[in-house]
Amino acid sequence: MNKPTQSSLRRQLLVHLAVPLLAVLVLGAAGGMLIARHIGYQVHDQWLLDSAMTLASQARAADHRVQLSLPPAALQMFEWDQIDHIYWQASSARQGLLFSNAALPQPPAAAQAARPGPQFYDGVIDGQAVRVVAIDRPAPGGIDDTLHILVAETMHKRENVATKIFSQWAPLQISVLVLAASFIWLAVTRNLRKVDSVAARLGAYETDRLTPITDTERMPAEIAPLISAINGLLTKLSEEQDSQKRFISNAAHQLRTPLATLQVQTQRVLRERDPLKHNQALDDVHRAVTRLHHVTHQLLTLMRSERQTEKHLKLAPVDLAEIAREEVERWTDSALQKEIDLGYEGPEHGVEITGESHLLRELIGNLIDNAIRYQSPGGTVTLILSGDPVTLAVDDDGPGIPEHERGLVLERFYRGSTSELAGGCGLGLPIAYEIAARHGAHLSIATGTWGRGTRVQVDFQ
Repeated sequence: MNKPTQSSLRRQLLVHLAVPLLAVLVLGAAGGMLIARHIGYQVHDQWLLDSAMTLASQARAADHRVQLSLPPAALQMFEWDQIDHIYWQASSARQGLLFSNAALPQPPAAAQAARPGPQFYDGVIDGQAVRVVAIDRPAPGGIDDTLHILVAETMHKRENVATKIFSQWAPLQISVLVLAASFIWLAVTRNLRKVDSVAARLGAYETDRLTPITDTERMPAEIAPLISAINGLLTKLSEEQDSQKRFISNAAHQLRTPLATLQVQTQRVLRERDPLKHNQALDDVHRAVTRLHHVTHQLLTLMRSERQTEKHLKLAPVDLAEIAREEVERWTDSALQKEIDLGYEGPEHGVEITGESHLLRELIGNLIDNAIRYQSPGGTVTLILSGDPVTLAVDDDGPGIPEHERGLVLERFYRGSTSELAGGCGLGLPIAYEIAARHGAHLSIATGTWGRGTRVQVDFQ
């Protein structure tokens, strides 16, 4: 499979600058040549007109007729041209052809009708392209007649002018283009070095030291938003890295204790020969395995709730009442083992919210488990659900959480004064808080309904 070609910012900038510049220079060169050629044609056309006017001024009246005669010296001067050949023709409306050295093409009828003054047009004489001017003048001496003068010239001087203009204009344009391209290359390369320096600094970063890029005030204004975004990303990565380090450290600590206990109890089982003590050691092993399973499950749940952000949650309409009743039923056996009255207050169904059912089960299960775990035998734990707005609460009449610890218990691995006795690992409430936040809900802790114990409430938006 062919690897896609990587685009280059330098190449794109050069192309986007050089191509329009080249187009402008080409258009400027073409426009300049057209203007120069037009001016050259006007100069030569004016010379043709002057020649025609001079020829017309040589007409004389004699015996009520128009006569046009030029001495040989005047003809020689008139015809003298080292590059082009000059043709002329004089005629009158009444007398016809008066004087000519070649048969000149007549002006087009449409142009003759449209323009009463001098007329310029192109023609061909003896196979050569010529430029012709035609003028009409009244006959001299009051003769009722019109003098028609034609003067033509071959195109060699005009073509030479165009060639000379091109030969002098093209090197100038090429020099300007090369000079401009050099300036563009230097400007683009010099300014992109700042981007290269930023890339070099980012490439030199170590994974354990993600410090934001400083000296941003010396960066160009166009790069400043990119640098700010990169610094924001580095800050987030650094915070996430610190969080992961803390999580791994705390998780290792939490797993080390039950593993060590399991190892000790297993060795005890292997040593004991007394059947009664052997069974007691097996019970201790079972409790250690149960605690290890609980801690591992809590850690996996916390990691899963972190990874499932709002954008990646598989949100769907769910009936929170059905999920709450099912979770109460699932934890009934655990409550009975500790002689705790676990109850449910709320509708059987019809509390619709948008959420991820698996995470909502984990939220409710952690709140119930936490309440049962810290409750004394004979106590009461009640899950209360109401709608409009949707509120879910787990209420107990146990020892409660001191007010100064209610914010701390939402932090991971924080263990209150009763955690050791209850076998908690400091993850139940943080998991519930994390899942509630993922669903746009708010979790709060207060004193229980009976003025004692704890009430953990989740308010859905």
